[in-house]
Amino acid sequence: MKDLIEYIAKHIVNSPDAVVITEETGEAGIVLKLQVADEDKGRVIGKQGRIVQAMRTLLRVMAAKQGVKATLEII
Repeated sequence: MKDLIEYIAKHIVNSPDAVVITEETGEAGIVLKLQVADEDKGRVIGKQGRIVQAMRTLLRVMAAKQGVKATLEII
């Protein structure tokens, strides 16, 4: 799951070296925290949040197939 989000994020942003993803496991499931350069946050979020919503949907589908819950946060 982490690899998919990293792949998508690195291909969207202008500075792919600044993409950092941390994974935390808690009571609510897996939480992926995506950190990008400040000037790339708009690219990752997209117009009206469409890109980040699509990434969250893909993440939920992958997590459901594995039988876990996962969320994505933009830092």
